[in-house]
Amino acid sequence: NYTMVVSNDWGSVTSNAATFTVATDPPVITLEGNASVTHEGGLAYVDPGATAVDALNGNLTAAIVVTGSVDVNETGQNQLKYNVSDAGGNAAAEKARTVTVVDTTAPVITLVGDANFTHGLNTAWNDPGVSATDTLDGNLSTQVAVAGTVDVNQTGSTVLTYSVSDAAGNAATPVTRTVNVAEVVSADPWNFTNAGATGRTGPT
Repeated sequence: NYTMVVSNDWGSVTSNAATFTVATDPPVITLEGNASVTHEGGLAYVDPGATAVDALNGNLTAAIVVTGSVDVNETGQNQLKYNVSDAGGNAAAEKARTVTVVDTTAPVITLVGDANFTHGLNTAWNDPGVSATDTLDGNLSTQVAVAGTVDVNQTGSTVLTYSVSDAAGNAATPVTRTVNVAEVVSADPWNFTNAGATGRTGPT
């Protein structure tokens, strides 16, 4: 409050009190990066943050309060809000960032065992299988589809093709395994395949 006093040799006069208020504009928040962000699901999200400056209080970046969170394990939109006030209680205009989590990464299939097998004729075939992982959906091994059938009753080659897609429809690059069915000749000297050798004894 301010008053004015006017005086001379015959006395003085004091004015009515006047109120003088010093006001500043509220702080200003500036987002670092874009206000709309697309983020790949399953990967950690690191927010670029924001800065805040006030005419009277200076740099208020450390005082910014961020509300909201980003769920990287679920596709969809997430919103982060940034707010700050100066020492006088003046609130900055709220800023917001929309983070859209998407799934564009295909699963990866890995063969268990070799890509080429030689398998004995008339012997049951047990596929060693594959493993499949996805950045968002995790383990998809049980969802892998196998195309092709190994006929163990005749010689020849069969190509097995393994494929899988994640929940978003991203298809993995198919992998293949070649199974060669062949008659396995024993190296056992006691095993005579010649019919005329029946009853013969092996070497001593």
